[in-house]
Amino acid sequence: MRTAEREQAGVAVRLRALDRVLEAGTGRLDEARLDPARRLARRSAERLRLSGAHTVVALAGATGSGKSSLFNALTGAEVSAVGVRRPTTGVAHAAVWGADGAGPLLDWLEVPRRHHVPGRAEDDPAEWAGLVLLDLPDHDSTVTAHRLEVDRLVALVDVLVWVLDPQKYADAAVHDRYLRPLARHGEVMVVVLNQVDRLPPDQAGAALADVRRLLADDGLAGVPVLGVSAVAPGGHDELRALLTGAVAAHRAALRRVSADLDTVGADLAGVVAGPVRTEPGARTAADLAAALGAAAGVPAVGAAVERASVHRAVAATGWPWTRYLRRLRPDPLRRLHLDRGPVADDAPVARTSLPQATAVERSRVDMALRALSDAAAAGLPEPWPAAVHTAARAHEDDLPDALDRAVAATDLGLGRPPRWWRAAGLLQGLLAVLAVAGGLWLAGLYLLTLLRLPEPPTPTVELVVPVPLPTALLLGGLLGGLLLAVLARLLAGVGARRRRVRVRRRLDEAVARVAGELVLAPVSAELRAYAELREAVTALGAGETRGPDG
Repeated sequence: MRTAEREQAGVAVRLRALDRVLEAGTGRLDEARLDPARRLARRSAERLRLSGAHTVVALAGATGSGKSSLFNALTGAEVSAVGVRRPTTGVAHAAVWGADGAGPLLDWLEVPRRHHVPGRAEDDPAEWAGLVLLDLPDHDSTVTAHRLEVDRLVALVDVLVWVLDPQKYADAAVHDRYLRPLARHGEVMVVVLNQVDRLPPDQAGAALADVRRLLADDGLAGVPVLGVSAVAPGGHDELRALLTGAVAAHRAALRRVSADLDTVGADLAGVVAGPVRTEPGARTAADLAAALGAAAGVPAVGAAVERASVHRAVAATGWPWTRYLRRLRPDPLRRLHLDRGPVADDAPVARTSLPQATAVERSRVDMALRALSDAAAAGLPEPWPAAVHTAARAHEDDLPDALDRAVAATDLGLGRPPRWWRAAGLLQGLLAVLAVAGGLWLAGLYLLTLLRLPEPPTPTVELVVPVPLPTALLLGGLLGGLLLAVLARLLAGVGARRRRVRVRRRLDEAVARVAGELVLAPVSAELRAYAELREAVTALGAGETRGPDG
């Protein structure tokens, strides 16, 4: 790929990075900080769309620097009035070399005064084809409109030629207001010390060296510094040659955009100078989930599930003579309005009757939120810590209802009783039938005795001693039922504890989902936005340093 194509591709990549900067930064960074990037996005798109065949070079300087004389010398005509005859309208002059076609570009620059430069015998008419040379108003003019016009065009042109007066080249006005702020634009900048023909050779050399020293202090050590004269023969040949190179390369517009991107990237570097992380820490997230679980009543629900499991098991497998009394006792889950089975995702969920979080539990949640946001924002530059803290608490008021719904919608595992409950219940029923049968049999025999009627023969069961069958049925049914009830109660306790562990796990997962949706997701969004902005700013500042002559 040729150099021009590589530069064009590189600038295109960086402009896409600029779009990503604006996307990630909008709503998060102060608009005043994003405004230069936003203006650059518009300006660069318009400049690169207008004309890649033209190179806009501006001559800028202070009053008396000889800028207009140099402009006329380069154009070969008295285009711009000099000295006291210089217009004071604050409007720039434009000289255009080559075929027409710069009109839309000059319209965008808002430069109405235009002059077409024909080829001269001593010049190659083609070597400056596409050059648009501007003579700007004096940047130190007492007329505010003139200074504003200079500021506007300095931000738009492709190459800046600063024309300095040998007597005022150290003037703070040009260094503080223009050169130092444009320190990253050295590749599209030339500094000329004009009227060097008025200085002795040794003083001219010393003055040029001093200019280079001042520029180095401004951060522009690599900028070409030329001594020129608008009137001496060959006094501006070096400048002509440098402009010829810039025009021939057809890359000045790209390099100006690249320099502007460097400046914007450097201005934004401070807001992405911290570490990169895209998720809150696992430990602080776990601490938050634990605090929310306690506030949501997860321990109380777990305990209620264990008690309810035992309660229902006893009611289903207990001694028939007492199980109905057990059913008269309130179900621990029913009191909490948690006695429902699994709930479909789209089904409405009624509120529970769990007690409100205590002051201690609310304080624990508050501390967990603060600890999570502090850890997530640690080391991040402003304004990201504030954004992360705001994101962490954006849905704080919604947490109680969301946690209650999450608990209410969790399957507590009591919808389908274990099979052994049914088997034990049937066995208890059989034992009860046997006990009743034995009791009725004995009652019948007792009635016959009272009526002094002959008793029928009674079968016996050989146990340790012979026992009448009705007595064995009665006692066996009663004792068997009692022993089965005790065994079932022990098994129910083991199962209830296991069910409590499973339910706690499900409730913890439900609470973690709420924490993820209402706290972790907003915090992660801010951290990802910061990471995306940091990556975009890094790509935005990935420029190369080049000279203005290509």
